[in-house]
Amino acid sequence: MTVFNLPDVGEGLTEADIASWKVAVGDTVEVNQVFVEIETAKSLVELPSPFAGVVTALHATEGETVLVDHPLITIDQEGNKPAPTGTPEPAEALATAAPVASEEPGPLVGSGPTADSSVRRERTNRPTPSAAPARPAVRASAIADTISRRAASLGSAVTREVDRAKPAMANFVDRVLAKPPVRRLAKELGIDINDVVGTGTQGEITREDVNSYQAQREAEHAAAPTYWAHGQLADARVDRTAVRGVRKATAKAMVDSAFTAPHVSIFVDVDASRTMEYVQRLKKSRDFEGIKVSPLLVLARAVIWAAARNPSVNASWVETPQGAEIHQKRFMNLGIAAATPRGLLVPNIKDAQNLNMKELAIALNELATTARAGKTSPEDMRGGTLSITNIGVLGIDTGTPIINPGEVAIVAFGTIRQKPWVVDGEVVPRWITTLGGSFDHRVVDGDLSARFMADVASILQEPAMLLD
Repeated sequence: MTVFNLPDVGEGLTEADIASWKVAVGDTVEVNQVFVEIETAKSLVELPSPFAGVVTALHATEGETVLVDHPLITIDQEGNKPAPTGTPEPAEALATAAPVASEEPGPLVGSGPTADSSVRRERTNRPTPSAAPARPAVRASAIADTISRRAASLGSAVTREVDRAKPAMANFVDRVLAKPPVRRLAKELGIDINDVVGTGTQGEITREDVNSYQAQREAEHAAAPTYWAHGQLADARVDRTAVRGVRKATAKAMVDSAFTAPHVSIFVDVDASRTMEYVQRLKKSRDFEGIKVSPLLVLARAVIWAAARNPSVNASWVETPQGAEIHQKRFMNLGIAAATPRGLLVPNIKDAQNLNMKELAIALNELATTARAGKTSPEDMRGGTLSITNIGVLGIDTGTPIINPGEVAIVAFGTIRQKPWVVDGEVVPRWITTLGGSFDHRVVDGDLSARFMADVASILQEPAMLLD
């Protein structure tokens, strides 16, 4: 008999919850066969068996918390079937038992996080998005660079005339990729195609994506009338959910941040019309073919650029035995807040300051795809230095974000809408967004936070400044 204890999955954590067993007592397992999913404070992880044999005992029930190095499963490597037993033994019953392991377990080959189930109905027939291409060490296309430099060199008078002569701005739309028959289907179903997530090879929206979106919408609408009626049952007026894993860790982190760091928030409205034009040029560039590009890319570069001019925003407040210290970072691990089925995650792009525009676009796509699939690794969650939360994708104009623990600044990116805007005394339609920034006032004073936000806004107003 060989007892396999809960291993340290490399996150520096001391416990994990049993999310689901993939085997039962009496089942035969092979080496590297996944036998359990565990949920930690950061990820959902599949554990493969380092042994082959017959399962004789499961030492915890689903939902139970198990400490690292405590018994998880017992396997008979001789292959003897056990006598039928009842429920799995609780972990506490074996916490003091003598170890029975007959040999040192082998390496956990193939272990890694997996997607979590969601309360929402899963979309059907959704193919897995293809992996983003490897990051090539090249600059953005020469065509896009040349156009941007020419735009930057235009005199203000010429620029004003161009603005007045562009009524097409009123019809300017950041179009998603979809073939005409797919767009027609979405229109017939009354679906805003911008709300559908594309899973095609280049991020385009397919017929299956639209049908899946419609199926989920119908299921949600069908369930809505029965939601309040369900509460009339005597024992169903309150749904109780245990706070575990990511939700538990997020709650603690947000409380610690809110009641430890004195937050100060400022806001600025920005004319992002040239950012929208710049994004369209990148989308048409052959150098960015197959890469999803959005205004978030420009904001990310703007934040990196502005932090170099105001380095105290890329820092942390550290308590030491000798007293408090401010650690100012000469590198940028840029965090991007992501809403996932398991809760809010803030993975970060390591050394984002070293990436050119194309490399940063690929990194953002990889981060988003991995987070939505629930496969963000623990390493991607550690070491962030400054964060962005893109609340604009939810149609929200602005907000007061809470600083990620260990950092001193976070920028909220609101939705970009066409609004009337005064340019040289004339009201014209422009693409406007609102930026919100929260700062740890122990490190970032009002003047510094204002200069940083003004610098970020200046890049959104004129992205060509990034090429200077």
